[in-house]
Amino acid sequence: MKLEGGIVEAIGKTPLIRLQQLFKDAPFQVYGKLEWMNPGGSAKDRPALYMLREAVRRGEVTSNTVVIESSSGNLAISLAQLCRYLGIRFICVVDPRTTEQHKQIIRSFHGEIDLVDQPDPVTGEFLTARIRRVGELVRTIPNAYWTNQYGNPDNYLAHARTTMTEIGEQLGPIDYLFCGVSSCGTIRGCMEYIRERQWSTKIVAVDAAGSVIFGGEKGPRKFPGLGAGMVPGLFMPDMADEVVYVSDRDCVEGCRDLVRYESILAGASSGGVIAAIRGMSPMLPEGAVCAAILADRGERYLSTVYNDEWVRQEIGFDPRSSLGGEL
Repeated sequence: MKLEGGIVEAIGKTPLIRLQQLFKDAPFQVYGKLEWMNPGGSAKDRPALYMLREAVRRGEVTSNTVVIESSSGNLAISLAQLCRYLGIRFICVVDPRTTEQHKQIIRSFHGEIDLVDQPDPVTGEFLTARIRRVGELVRTIPNAYWTNQYGNPDNYLAHARTTMTEIGEQLGPIDYLFCGVSSCGTIRGCMEYIRERQWSTKIVAVDAAGSVIFGGEKGPRKFPGLGAGMVPGLFMPDMADEVVYVSDRDCVEGCRDLVRYESILAGASSGGVIAAIRGMSPMLPEGAVCAAILADRGERYLSTVYNDEWVRQEIGFDPRSSLGGEL
């Protein structure tokens, strides 16, 4: 088996564009890395490809393998797409926060959904329960292989060797990198690239309020893909120079501003990244060059982020009166 040719060739080399209308009056420049233009719709295409390709090379994944992963949605879509291309079975363990759109896309690629509907009784976290379920499946299904996005170094190596390499080739040694965190693969890989070259780039981790990754107080979070209820194995305490926490409302308003000013329909974590840049704007020096990872497509959040009634009921504010306005 080989992961090459066909749809595989479309992964990576995503556009990097200046967000010149959203930040037109700012003394600094912001460039958005449009990761939602990967064929699977998110930045997770990169580690999915790298983890599977390396596992195939090592002989850990063969034509008889059943790939299993825990995911809030995007990595599952990416793995489902690539496993379909390889002609092998894929099972994803999800929880109730995974959107119906994500699940429908996974099934469209012949991926199988295993829903964990109760959080771990000890930690109260769905992620812990999902990982425990993955362990059960790996033990009981013949030829099962867990890609393990939370602890697999191939996750962050994918971003060191592709995502940040592409940004560096286009912009050179940037002044700031704004990156949402969850499995910590993206930020860890970008950090490895930056530190290896001894750039002075300030790395800003954008985390969800209620996430414990950087020692925050555990709390509820509405959106998948930003923050975590446990510290991932890929985490390093010094991988970020700054940590900015964003609320669910911040994510909604940031997303809607991306639509209003840049005609970019992006996912919840991208809105959080925009909110973080705005929050730090008084501290960003004149002439600074900033890169922002815009991780996934907004179509997957039409029933949440871009649904006025859902925002009113679940987030508690009227989006029509917010800066982003009604869509």
